[in-house]
Amino acid sequence: MKGTVFYKMSGSGNDFVFLDARYTPEESCTVEAISVICERRKGVGADGLVLLDRGSEKGRVRFVFFNSDGSRAPMCGNAALCATRLAVRLELASGPDMILETESGDLRSRSLDGPDERAQLFLEDFRANTAVSVEKRQGESGIWSLTVGVPHVVVEVESLEDDELMERGRELRFHEVFEPSGANVNF
Repeated sequence: MKGTVFYKMSGSGNDFVFLDARYTPEESCTVEAISVICERRKGVGADGLVLLDRGSEKGRVRFVFFNSDGSRAPMCGNAALCATRLAVRLELASGPDMILETESGDLRSRSLDGPDERAQLFLEDFRANTAVSVEKRQGESGIWSLTVGVPHVVVEVESLEDDELMERGRELRFHEVFEPSGANVNF
């Protein structure tokens, strides 16, 4: 991807590298290239890489998401917020309202005017009411799964100050219950 123009954006605590697919073909987004770009010590550093392109018709934008390890994911909400803003700036969208064509389906979004540079996603209603058969640790009162574009695990905890949350998050992300793809973990 030598000579490729990229954009780096941050949304809700995550940062992403964006490539304009009109100039960078998807074939150049290899696992190796993406992991090098997203590597924080030697690359640009990011939680993921997004390829944006014109969608199948006016008012639609194609959104392809890769995790920082180069694996594909069907969608990422925080990246979709950033993509909505960037799609307007790059004139990939015909206005502030658009449909993001993601691998998890179409997602309606809107870029908001103003100094805060915000965007909105219009997700379908959901409930985190599917209990997960994973043994709870001390301080955890419930563990549920839901899908909001991609699988998520929600863990209700007594305190977010627990020093072991990062370790627990990694453990749950790749727990056998969520194979083969894993799940995003939220406390």
